[in-house]
Amino acid sequence: MSFKILAINPGSTSTKIAVYDDEKLIMNESILYSSEELSKYKSNMEQLEMRIESIKKLLLEKNIKIENLDAVVGRGGALPPVKSGAYKVNDYMIDTLKNRAVLDHASNLGAIIAKSIADSINVDSYIYDSISVDEMSDVARISGLKDIERKSMGHALNTRAMALKYAKDKNLDYKKLNLIVAHIGGGATVYLHEHGKMSDMISDDEGPFSPDRSGRVPCISLIEECYSSKFTEYDMKKKIRGKGGIYSYLKTNDLRKVEEMIDNDDKNAQIIYDAMIYQMAKAIGEMATVVDGKVDAIIITGGIAHSKKFTEKLTKKIKFISKVEIMPGENEMESLAFGALRVLKGEEEAREFK
Repeated sequence: MSFKILAINPGSTSTKIAVYDDEKLIMNESILYSSEELSKYKSNMEQLEMRIESIKKLLLEKNIKIENLDAVVGRGGALPPVKSGAYKVNDYMIDTLKNRAVLDHASNLGAIIAKSIADSINVDSYIYDSISVDEMSDVARISGLKDIERKSMGHALNTRAMALKYAKDKNLDYKKLNLIVAHIGGGATVYLHEHGKMSDMISDDEGPFSPDRSGRVPCISLIEECYSSKFTEYDMKKKIRGKGGIYSYLKTNDLRKVEEMIDNDDKNAQIIYDAMIYQMAKAIGEMATVVDGKVDAIIITGGIAHSKKFTEKLTKKIKFISKVEIMPGENEMESLAFGALRVLKGEEEAREFK
């Protein structure tokens, strides 16, 4: 018996949807929203009905009958810390996302849209590997300042999917491996998968810089910027997430353009490019120390993993730690659908959010 699954991934200016028949992709589309259209809404949550209707309209246009679906899975939003894997969407999760989400994020709509569509055809809805998956060890939570605790929030969905795929492709047991998975895209996060558990991670505000995020910056200088009266709180947050990283140096967040600049003998672009690789290598090395250097493989994923120039330079710096596997792409739709599929096939049990 095969299962048809609708996967939904709301982003800031789009909603990605995909339909799978077991592991076979039937449809993969992005619904784009103009800035004028979104400006009507004061928050992401106010966009709920508009996004649901746009999804239903597209499915109708593509001749996808929702009554034939066996499950709907949405991107897990900014919930309080949760475990990895699947959660069945329930009323308490919906209430939390609507009224007590950790932050206003487009992904908060994923579970709510999934449940709305699933309830209309009387099937179950799920989230899988929410952005707030937190399996960090107690010692990993210590920041160095009593009032601030390290938190786990990042690319859990894609990094865990690639770790599971690596284990499956190599006919290995994921729960017996130590894997370092670096997701490198607009933001960059590095996870340690220690015997089936994401026991530590480096988030995009405490590790290497990326195309538009500053990563770890000197604390004293950052504090001085905050109190300089030149910037608002919004300005400062935008400086480190959105206008930081490569963008702050070269006024582009497109790594392909940076590589073109380097090809045209731009020395400054070369230094910034190499510095990003340098910092990413240091972060991967940092994760290796957590398991005393006993690393079975390092996986490089995310959009930037498509760059052969970038991955070759990075691999040269880290291959002494362990073998390096390049698994490019975001893989979010596949990760969502395959996670729900494992639940439907009885290979994994969905957790209850409470």
